[in-house]
Amino acid sequence: MQYKQVERVDPALDATRADDPFRDDRLLAEMQDIVTGESTFGIRLVDTPEGRSKASMLIHKMYAWRGLEGTHALSDDPNRVTLMAHNREEAVGTLTLGLDSPSGILADQLFRAEIDAFRARGKRVCEFIKLAFDMGPKSKSYLAALIHLAVMYAYDIHRFDVLFIEVTPRHRQFYQRMLGFRQLGEEVVNPRVNVRGVLMHIELSYMKEQIRRFGGQPDSDERSFYPLFFSPHEEAGIINRLRQQE
Repeated sequence: MQYKQVERVDPALDATRADDPFRDDRLLAEMQDIVTGESTFGIRLVDTPEGRSKASMLIHKMYAWRGLEGTHALSDDPNRVTLMAHNREEAVGTLTLGLDSPSGILADQLFRAEIDAFRARGKRVCEFIKLAFDMGPKSKSYLAALIHLAVMYAYDIHRFDVLFIEVTPRHRQFYQRMLGFRQLGEEVVNPRVNVRGVLMHIELSYMKEQIRRFGGQPDSDERSFYPLFFSPHEEAGIINRLRQQE
């Protein structure tokens, strides 16, 4: 499907349809086609076994297509927040936010020393893991919405300071140029997927400042990813609803 220009709408969180296959997972945001008025794309908090199964299947599909090995099942770990994007009745994207805990975060397996340096300075750390998105080249606005919601959970709901992500070298430029991440350390082979990877990090306060300046301005001359994020007004409405649900 070719998407036209869209506007973001903040729906009532309890608005579900009887025939909605995702109805048991909490609706967080929708995006509406301003030409047809049709809401076809939404993002939900995955908190059911069925939702986790759908997200795991999408991750496996996308990772296998890229030649990444390993198993990608999602658990019900309370220190992980999984979001799933859907287009009509199809899961098209997922992203998990991993929150630091006594057992650490997944990136500690390869980069413990680098991450501990932030902990030693009193920083609360978190990570993005298991990102998969399958909507073709016209999906930048939808990917931005998924990332933005994860940032809201990390910074506004759980009050974490620094976000980490492990990426392949070919994806490093996107995170650096379009979002402002910086690399830590050298490339290493990640045995979980059997490819080389790098650790990148960003201060969540920096992301929030870029959202304040550029969010909701898709026609801006700003060349980062941030104009595709929700506007500050939309963000405030969603955060308020998320806090009411906590």
